[in-house]
Amino acid sequence: MKLPVHVWSDVVCPWCWIGKRRLENALSRFEHRDAVELTFHSFELDPARAREPERESHVERIAKKYGRSLADAQRMLDDITRLAAEDGLAIDFAKAKRTNTFDAHRVLHLAKERGVQAAVKERLMRGYFAEGEVLSDPEVLARLAAEAGLDAEEVRATLAGDAYARAVRADEEDAAEIGITGVPFFVIGRYGVSGAQPAELLLRVLRDASGEAA
Repeated sequence: MKLPVHVWSDVVCPWCWIGKRRLENALSRFEHRDAVELTFHSFELDPARAREPERESHVERIAKKYGRSLADAQRMLDDITRLAAEDGLAIDFAKAKRTNTFDAHRVLHLAKERGVQAAVKERLMRGYFAEGEVLSDPEVLARLAAEAGLDAEEVRATLAGDAYARAVRADEEDAAEIGITGVPFFVIGRYGVSGAQPAELLLRVLRDASGEAA
């Protein structure tokens, strides 16, 4: 019996990358990993963001958003970087260029159809957080997606039109209907889990959901 696991997240969300890695950690220890059907769903943290990379640094944005000093904002980012490193992830906020992620989500829907969604998701996140890639640039998306198993020409053709645009919006409408206001958000069987929870908790939910399904 299949166990559906659904994850709403954005490719420019550090907690989503951490949550993805923790889920993978849990799945690596899950006795029924082969029964899991994993799907990543679209969630834009800032749908109105322009396609051009933001000039404001992450430190400046965090300071303004939370009314903190630049030093306090840097400490907040340093804490996230440290936590990510504990899960084997390298985040460099000085390189990361915030931009619109709608097209990246369209590529992920294509990747789902081609059976390489998790790999493409990982490549886009690593490109953004560790390499300073601009994820609104069609050529960047085509190159990164090709490195993870998609055909670059198919990605370019997808982005040249409006393919999967409706699928992205449908994911976001589903998130609103469920009541998701922050990501990552996991739906494992009948259980909802909010945030980048520890792998041990996710493993426990996987086992509980699997037991109920059986």
